[in-house]
Amino acid sequence: MEQIFARYYELKQLQKEIEEEVETLRKQILELYPGPYTAESGPYKCIISYQERKEYDDNLLYKALPDKEIWRLVSKADAGKINGLLKLNVISDEILQGTYVVRQIPVIKVQKT
Repeated sequence: MEQIFARYYELKQLQKEIEEEVETLRKQILELYPGPYTAESGPYKCIISYQERKEYDDNLLYKALPDKEIWRLVSKADAGKINGLLKLNVISDEILQGTYVVRQIPVIKVQKT
């Protein structure tokens, strides 16, 4: 069992290092190409696009919900849970107006051609 724990620990440390390096490279790419862009270098193609993401305010969302029991389902402003409630028609888009800010999040996709 010690070997399993040791390997798990080792892989988690490696995962952390990889995630940090990926984030560093992501920042470098976005500094070079800050907007939507497509670049090619050697056999690699990099596509930078932007995705809209809603960031909800807990207090505004709580006040906007018609039934405070719904808040128990959400418990915090979680976009995934809120989208689920929208799809189930438990709440409507009109209720959510003014409870969130839309942010443009850069998405980087690198392919080997």
